[in-house]
Amino acid sequence: MNKALLAAATALALALPLAAQETAAPSSSEAVGQPKTPAPAPSEIVAAAPAGDWVAIPAEELLVMTLAPDAEGKPRTVVIQLMPAPFSQGWVHNIRLFARAGWYDGISVNRVQDNYVTQWGDPNYDNPEATGKPKPLPEGLKVMGEAEYTVSDLPPGIQNVVTKIFNRIESHQPGESAPLNNFEPGLVSVADFPFSFAASFDKGFPFAWHLKQHFQSIASPIHCYGMVGVGRNYSPDTGSGAELYTVIGHAPRHLDRNIALVGRVIEGMQHLSSLPRGSGALGFYTAEEAAKRTPILSVRVGSDLPAAEQPKFEYLSTESATFARYAEAIANRRDPFFIVPAGGADVCNIRVPVRRVAG
Repeated sequence: MNKALLAAATALALALPLAAQETAAPSSSEAVGQPKTPAPAPSEIVAAAPAGDWVAIPAEELLVMTLAPDAEGKPRTVVIQLMPAPFSQGWVHNIRLFARAGWYDGISVNRVQDNYVTQWGDPNYDNPEATGKPKPLPEGLKVMGEAEYTVSDLPPGIQNVVTKIFNRIESHQPGESAPLNNFEPGLVSVADFPFSFAASFDKGFPFAWHLKQHFQSIASPIHCYGMVGVGRNYSPDTGSGAELYTVIGHAPRHLDRNIALVGRVIEGMQHLSSLPRGSGALGFYTAEEAAKRTPILSVRVGSDLPAAEQPKFEYLSTESATFARYAEAIANRRDPFFIVPAGGADVCNIRVPVRRVAG
């Protein structure tokens, strides 16, 4: 990327708010004198997706977390999809190790901060109200550095998206829509200021693309609702995976590139987002609120369960034509309820559809 291209990219960034107001031209069915054909809602586009647009999630990438039953005795299960390569693989290794060692069994939810996160782990580890000794950690854990919050050696899938965006910038003509907002198969991207230059998707997960000094590109996962991250102490500690949290409120994007993200909740999110809030610092439960802690009975890697019990899920391929139409429909709602298409979308609002499938 040369300096002229960087200057062009900067100019586009400054012009983006105006360009984002542009909406698509009416279709032929919307011409004067013809009745308007209702546009499909995003959910309708997903429902009509062909079977070939869905990608199976390997059981090895799934965690099944069983919470204690609720007050009415109903079971509570949360399924987490672990982050695929290239992001956060050291922490993902550790999480599987914790699960397979049974280390997570018997821990609890210790912190629920409203509009922020729900966090779980050993109640006697890094907990202001700890009353006992922390559980010893299993052997074989990896130790990661802060540089591993991001990826600088972009893999082919991400590099392909970045190259396409660069090409769009170079060929951009005055008066055209901003080229950072794309809704084409294999190139769904949105402007992501001020957090990054642009955001896109790889293997079903959103990522942010950053421009650094000397025109270096780096990528990082994004703190959207339902994403799962690793709790840590002050730098240089990066956390081991013993403490995990999920986002239950407005996307805390300021945490991007500062904490490891390791996956996302794909089922049972209501069991973590509706828990009682803690009144202690940062939403930790106080000593008087010990009864509010939700016990975690077990956490298992999906592939370790008996074949009949292994969860089966699919996500809508983010390379597919269906996903491109779905993302564009979110950015420009034209179904009957809406009046004015927005012209763009926050990346966290383009939630990648995931569905459970029969065994």
